[in-house]
Amino acid sequence: MNAAVSTTVFAAFMVLTVVLGLLAVRGRGGAKGRAEGTSAQGGGGLAEWSVGSRSLGTVFIWVLMAGESYTSFSYLGAAGWGYNFGAPVLYVVAYMSCGYALGYVVGPMLWAYARRHGLMGITDIVAHRYRRPWLGAAVAVLATVCLLPYIQLQITGMGVVVSTLSYGAISLNWGYFLGFAITTGFVVVSGLRGSAWVSVLKDVLVIVTLGFLVGYVPLHYFDGYGPFLERVVAEKPQWLTFPGHDSGGLGQVWFVTTTLVNSLTVVIFPTTVAGYLGARNADALRRNAVLLPVYNVLLFVPMLLGLAALFVVPGLTGADSNLALFKMVVDSLPAWAVGVIGVAAALSSIVPMAVFMLVIGTMWGRSVLGALPRLADRQKLCSQLVVVAAGTVALVLTYTAPDTLVRLSLISYEGMAQLVPMLLLGLVWRRLTWSAAVSGLVVGFALVCVLVFGGHDPLWGMNAGLVALAVNLAVALAVTRWGPRDADDRPDAEVLALDDEFPRETAPVRGGETVSPQASS
Repeated sequence: MNAAVSTTVFAAFMVLTVVLGLLAVRGRGGAKGRAEGTSAQGGGGLAEWSVGSRSLGTVFIWVLMAGESYTSFSYLGAAGWGYNFGAPVLYVVAYMSCGYALGYVVGPMLWAYARRHGLMGITDIVAHRYRRPWLGAAVAVLATVCLLPYIQLQITGMGVVVSTLSYGAISLNWGYFLGFAITTGFVVVSGLRGSAWVSVLKDVLVIVTLGFLVGYVPLHYFDGYGPFLERVVAEKPQWLTFPGHDSGGLGQVWFVTTTLVNSLTVVIFPTTVAGYLGARNADALRRNAVLLPVYNVLLFVPMLLGLAALFVVPGLTGADSNLALFKMVVDSLPAWAVGVIGVAAALSSIVPMAVFMLVIGTMWGRSVLGALPRLADRQKLCSQLVVVAAGTVALVLTYTAPDTLVRLSLISYEGMAQLVPMLLLGLVWRRLTWSAAVSGLVVGFALVCVLVFGGHDPLWGMNAGLVALAVNLAVALAVTRWGPRDADDRPDAEVLALDDEFPRETAPVRGGETVSPQASS
């Protein structure tokens, strides 16, 4: 009976999710979509599908970008880290808040640059900045390697949530497939706009469920916060200080360096940039950067509940520790409440997974497959096919070789960090050449792989990604100083992101994008 009730609640919300996705694009893929992307450059309706025709306001951008950051990790991994280690998990709140502060400057800069030149993602930006289409394709491949593990992790998280909320009636394998099928169908049809609409539903459920749990669990199991916190201090003090409990050396230096490298990385992460480029104007991004840290307060809830689970469900080890929060939920709440909380967690997998898939599809549809003459006018179709292919690869590897993508996930964030000089430095410093940017990227990424897979992360207490980024930057500067120089006769306004504003007046559509008067002149 419990399984029937909770799965019925889950199924009803999944239907609502699909309906919201369809409503989001109703009327957007017709005349407007065709007008915005009929050329070979823009691809039929690709601007609407991939960046929502750059028309999302502050609210939708806020919930969309919050949805990307508040994933199934927030329900499972954050509670698991709190359960296993304690204090080191606070790095998530630290780097996201610092990243949002950087995004106040970087977001409008990337938005204006991309809109001025009709670009739809980081691969387009790199290809335009260095006048090397093949470089955009290479970045697409690198970014895909770094993003695929996140799709696999969301599929895994979805499977765990579905199996748990169904009281085991739905197996993990079927849970994996449901996560893949719902998300793939959803993103192929609705694109970025649909993800933003569903993020509204997700955020309402997340706020309501976590707001309930943060009060319910301490009262139900400990008779209040006072007794709960007193017990933590008395019995688990090592969870409250760095380097935490049995964390393997995640101390203060690791915390600071990880916060630094992750905050730099998050502002150029492909999914973050997709959110930037979907904005209606630069002011929406600035307001969003101010508001987003408020959402981080919610991250304290699963971290705190992970500590509570130490006393309620002791002895969890390995992957089972990620179920710390849900084991308390299933143990103490009625089936309908389990279903609602499970839906919030499931949507926390679906929304970011949808954006990851969409970004991979857009990168390949624009910079890899779209670069082929035969496919230049079918970029949206190519992007949608790549979405299906990427999701299928992640699903198959989840079944057959789950450790493959999990191991790749070790270098995902630290690997993406190596794009920071190529992307951000290149947009403000003209002297950075493509050969210097590529040299730094290759050396930095190779060093990340050596350090991480060689078991040297952290290195001397520091995040290995920051060490590699420092070497990356040094190599790029050295090659710029003593290496070959580019012969680029374009004006600075064509190469650099000189300002973060975009004129209110717009020129006619070119290549599926509205451009500024000076860009069209």
